[in-house]
Amino acid sequence: MDFRRNSNRILYYGEENGGLSMMSYIQELRKVIGSQAIITVGATIMVYNDKGEILLHRRSDTGIWGIPGGAMAPGETIEQTARRELYEGTGLEAEELRLKSVLTGPEYFFAYPNGEQVHTVIVLYEAIGARGDLLIRENRELKYFPLNELPKLESRAAGIFSQLGA
Repeated sequence: MDFRRNSNRILYYGEENGGLSMMSYIQELRKVIGSQAIITVGATIMVYNDKGEILLHRRSDTGIWGIPGGAMAPGETIEQTARRELYEGTGLEAEELRLKSVLTGPEYFFAYPNGEQVHTVIVLYEAIGARGDLLIRENRELKYFPLNELPKLESRAAGIFSQLGA
């Protein structure tokens, strides 16, 4: 893994030297600007099983299904973000991450239940050779779905599938 553990907690790049984790970084921004929209950069990772089904997670904040991923922490590369988010959100690791697309636009705007708003720049990867046991940590549920039987998706995930023609 590209991140380190200390006392059973993940240290993000720079945090051990007084830097900020992604959540601390966003919290510090929010103290200044409140809930108004900010631009965030994140990685989203598509994981398929051997039946061609895609792994989705039921978000803990909205209860709606989405594709695993999350925001970049200060000091990370986007690939490090993808690997960290894949592991934190699912328990999986990928042998390879294949860049699929970089997505921006109004369909990737998101308003959290607490009122905070983000315009998201999504760097979309496909996990090749994903391995490990699915672990529910940050989400309510993890489940593979056939592409023709997707549940109701959060807006950014729906935008991804729409843009990719899935």
